[in-house]
Amino acid sequence: MKTAHHTIAQRLPFKTKNNLLITSTFLTGALLLTGCQSTSLGQSNTAAVKQAPSMAKKTLETALQKQRRQSFSYHSNLAIGNNQQFTDADTNTSTSTEKMAASNYVDEHCEEAHDQAYTALILQAEQQNKDILAVDYDTKRDSIRQSYFECVDAYHAWDDHQYDSDVKVAPDYQALFDNYEDKQRPLDVKKAQLLDEYLLKPLSIDSQGIYQPMAGKATMLASAQYQARNHHSSINQPIYMDFKNGDIYLWADNFAILNSELLDDKLGTKWQNKWLKIAIDDGTLPKGFGGEVIKSHFAALDATYDAAPVSQFNYVAPNSLASLSPKLPAHQLLAMLPSDQIIRRVQSFKDYQASQQKYMQIFYDRISEKYPELVQEPEPMTAFESIQNPKAFTSKSIVQKILAMIKDQMHEEVATGEVVANTEVQELYGFDKRGQLKWEHLRRQLDNTSEANSNKGMRIDVLQQYSAISTKDLAFPNLPSNVQMPNTSNSIDLRKYAPELLQYYQDGNGTAVGKMVFNMLPMVRERFGSVE
Repeated sequence: MKTAHHTIAQRLPFKTKNNLLITSTFLTGALLLTGCQSTSLGQSNTAAVKQAPSMAKKTLETALQKQRRQSFSYHSNLAIGNNQQFTDADTNTSTSTEKMAASNYVDEHCEEAHDQAYTALILQAEQQNKDILAVDYDTKRDSIRQSYFECVDAYHAWDDHQYDSDVKVAPDYQALFDNYEDKQRPLDVKKAQLLDEYLLKPLSIDSQGIYQPMAGKATMLASAQYQARNHHSSINQPIYMDFKNGDIYLWADNFAILNSELLDDKLGTKWQNKWLKIAIDDGTLPKGFGGEVIKSHFAALDATYDAAPVSQFNYVAPNSLASLSPKLPAHQLLAMLPSDQIIRRVQSFKDYQASQQKYMQIFYDRISEKYPELVQEPEPMTAFESIQNPKAFTSKSIVQKILAMIKDQMHEEVATGEVVANTEVQELYGFDKRGQLKWEHLRRQLDNTSEANSNKGMRIDVLQQYSAISTKDLAFPNLPSNVQMPNTSNSIDLRKYAPELLQYYQDGNGTAVGKMVFNMLPMVRERFGSVE
């Protein structure tokens, strides 16, 4: 779904660099939201698989463009996994060809590898209630001994090779010793297994809601659940977006306790079963700015899509999804398999980065040409100085700073290197028998260019499913029926609440933490003086 909502749901979870976060935040803040819904492609799976990549690209482009002004109900699921890290590093299988580092230092590798192997054999003997010197283990002990001598000889040869290129080194050992600091270690694999079992597998992150561009509204119920054998917990945040008036509503209950403890000790239960209204545009942005952001967003999307090589697109048979490697999350795969037709797009990480930079360049150029006053170079200041500056919190000044950050990101050098070069970003689009788009799936590995071991193999899978809006279903099933839609009576206007809270402190009330915070802000002293 190449829309504003999709920009947030797709790019934000997968691009760890700041440019996508900045762009998504900017588009949200500027009231950028357009919709998606199923569109007809009218092609059978059998015929589609045989069609050329150029047809796949054109068909998908047409479908995505038709979606932009349609309403829909959606459900998104985000899954994080790192099992590929310890699957690829399994050196106990006969098919393994890559040696693993055993120590932190290359000159200690052989001795450490020998000790680890012998320790593992001792543990095996203890589990079988046998002596390590029993004849049953003669072959394994000899194998460990021979591997040690082979390793020592290879290390000395490799060390001599640094000064004499004629000295021959076994290829597998040379590959190990040449890049020893970047190799995985058994401890890395163990940590990856523990992370996967005790955090990633029990964790589930979802969002669901409706999107109605013609009505100018959208909802999102974001949630995170952790379900282990002896621990079940869940947290959710309802969000209501009013794009006609430029307001975003958050469920105030979720912030009431923190606010009461740290700032507003008189709050009591005033925020119970209430929405917190946040006005995005305070009137300082140019007239028509939100509409221009939408146009620029779509223009940038279309241009980057048109420039994408045809070779990135192809049709795939639904039954091939189960054989993708690394495997798709099982719960996501179940929803994807019934598809009649699937279009796939695969990009290298380098191409993906270049595409995002091209998008930002086009978007920035259009906005800067239309509103040159928004791209004036701001005066350099630290983050703390920005907080202290009373003018730093207008909608206009915030947009100026975001555009300046986007400009910096546009010229960031596209990451290179072996790790990035071998990383792919995969998008899948599933259609039913009527040719209607039912789901999108995005997979990419986390950016691990800075640390070779810690994030190797960790990836994110996002599945977003679409359906028609049901009038029977509540937008927020966890909320009372009388607060499904924010209004004046069931919401707290942050713009009105903030001055009241400041006056409360000016009268000598408030918490110790609040007094310290407000006295640090010149905007408070400028209006109310010092808080005693």
